[in-house]
Amino acid sequence: MRIFLSPPHLAGTESVYLQRAMESNYIAPTGPLLDELEQAVAERTGFNHALALQSGTAALHLGIRHLIDTRHPANFPFPPLILASSLSFIASISPALQMGCEVRLIDAEEDSWTLDPVLLSHALAEARAEERPVLAVLPTDLYGQRCDMQAIQGLCAPQGIPVLCDAAEALGAVRTLPETPAPWAEVYSLNGNKIITASAGGLLVSDDKDFIEHARKLSQQAREPVAHYEHRELGYNYRMSHLLAAVALAQFDVLDDRITKRRALFEGYRERLAGLPGIRFMPEAPWNTATRWLSILRLDALECPCTPEELRLHLESHNIESRLVWKPLHQQPVLRHLRMYTQGVSDRLYAEGLCLPSGSALTPADLDRICGLIREMTAV
Repeated sequence: MRIFLSPPHLAGTESVYLQRAMESNYIAPTGPLLDELEQAVAERTGFNHALALQSGTAALHLGIRHLIDTRHPANFPFPPLILASSLSFIASISPALQMGCEVRLIDAEEDSWTLDPVLLSHALAEARAEERPVLAVLPTDLYGQRCDMQAIQGLCAPQGIPVLCDAAEALGAVRTLPETPAPWAEVYSLNGNKIITASAGGLLVSDDKDFIEHARKLSQQAREPVAHYEHRELGYNYRMSHLLAAVALAQFDVLDDRITKRRALFEGYRERLAGLPGIRFMPEAPWNTATRWLSILRLDALECPCTPEELRLHLESHNIESRLVWKPLHQQPVLRHLRMYTQGVSDRLYAEGLCLPSGSALTPADLDRICGLIREMTAV
């Protein structure tokens, strides 16, 4: 049987929630379970407002759209400027680019693999020197680990720059420093490979009530609150289905259990692979308790006898899925024209990193099998 990288792990109560949705007769992007999901998400994340959408990408799109509508002067001679993480999935910045923004990319730091605040400070200083206002900073929480929001907000808040955090991979990760300021907004994903899933879906959270109300309106074709259909701005069909909200609520009930199991899985890899030459693991930054959505090896080319790609192919030959670390966005052919602030960290992580199977339903026997195959390739 194939071992997947991060397959869905059902709670077992999805049918109960779906039955509630069916009995309500809301087979539409509205209904009571959507309201319950948004309340649960707001309570869990600590934000005052939440909005359930079709995808995390849709949530990012609505965030960028709102900022352009409210912060970017119509007659400004340059496009809106956004500073974003390079070590991320392309969906983090594709909505901004599709809306005509200029995106400049920021490298990762070694200690967390997330956006480097030192390089961010350089990018902000350069933007000021160019007299280019920054519409937003868009960092990515990576593989279940939070970025250094205290440092990022320390740079952005004094300048009034909103931080829109792509936390798609980090639902349930906890910031452990109580003085850490929250970002303006965060985005989560409920895609099929995430720690909990509705098969699709995204969540947008913020303390900015006006923003969430505007995003909610835009997500429903921007219909004005009048009896007839009237539209004063163009919107989108982005609202989450009531049926998907039912599945998401069932999954939400087991979020803590799934995090516990993924963290235990990471420790299982670390114990079984201890002592192998050139093998390290993704660190856990001191400002958070990560979910370990994915467990990730880093293979030192000077010590390890195989490359990540060779190890990936070896696992694949035994019907086990693994994946290289995100190819940095500045290396993507479609994005090579973007300005990049780098010290080469994300390039090294891409060259040395491999994401291992991390599903919360993996058994000890599965883990023994995977680690045995890794030992075959890495032991000297």
